[in-house]
Amino acid sequence: MQIRSVHVSDFLISLLVASLLVVLPTSSRAQSLPKEPPFSQDQQDATDSLNQGVEAFKNAQFEEAVRLFKRAKLLDPGLQSASLYLATAYASQYIPGAPSEENVRNGELATREYEEVLHQNPTNLSAIDGIASILYQMAGQPFNTEMFEESKSYHKKHIELRPDDPQPYYSIGVIDWALAYRANSLLRAEFNQSVGVREETSTFGEDSGGGDNKDSKDQVTGLKETDPLPEVLRRKYAEDYGPTIDEGLSALKRAIELKPDYEDAMVYLNLMYRRKADVVGPAIERNAYLEQADELLDKVKEIKQKRVSGSQR
Repeated sequence: MQIRSVHVSDFLISLLVASLLVVLPTSSRAQSLPKEPPFSQDQQDATDSLNQGVEAFKNAQFEEAVRLFKRAKLLDPGLQSASLYLATAYASQYIPGAPSEENVRNGELATREYEEVLHQNPTNLSAIDGIASILYQMAGQPFNTEMFEESKSYHKKHIELRPDDPQPYYSIGVIDWALAYRANSLLRAEFNQSVGVREETSTFGEDSGGGDNKDSKDQVTGLKETDPLPEVLRRKYAEDYGPTIDEGLSALKRAIELKPDYEDAMVYLNLMYRRKADVVGPAIERNAYLEQADELLDKVKEIKQKRVSGSQR
């Protein structure tokens, strides 16, 4: 199963557009700070470049936007929003999983610019969310556990600043599921490679006498994704990933508490319940978690049906 996208491009664009409020014409900035010294020509030019860069970004002219944001930074090193917008422009060009040097560099440059903003202002939510998002995308392909954990740490910083926002809880749950799911898949794959079970399968053809000719073949099968883990593997999985699963469950539940119709969080909570079923011992307890997972899927379907019915009225 692939890790579900968090619609990063849309997120980054909305992040930039939402920040437009701080990009003011030079005259407006001067009027709002009457006691400050007059802006220099470089500062005025920096503001003009910044606003032009925003327009270029909105028109998907990313290379031009990068050039203008760089110019704004050079002209006015104190213009913090230039670094924020430059980071967003780099991040918008990053393609998850693409191996080219240019693509990797875009991700690294975005991270560096976000870090620069946070060095100056550790509570800048736009930078916190931006770096959490780009790190998540960079961690997926190739899979990088440390980068996922780093992304998660920024979502936790968001929660420290805005504990009632559901999004960071959801994101933590998604990351915890990704970590737990991959580990679960690797355990099953290693088990199947070492102790795969041989099962006879059959294909049928027509023999020379007009009857069926059964051609038997051996195919190696083994532990499926829906099968319980063998006890030795279950204990190892519970020890290594039990806390991660519990953290993800708690985060997703909190997201739904804050946003009761949070469909995406319900989908991932369903998936996390299935991972929780793999760490518990008794079959009755495992089945209970699987039932909760199924109930969540039914609830998601119900919400979608209500939405469709409401839109048709």
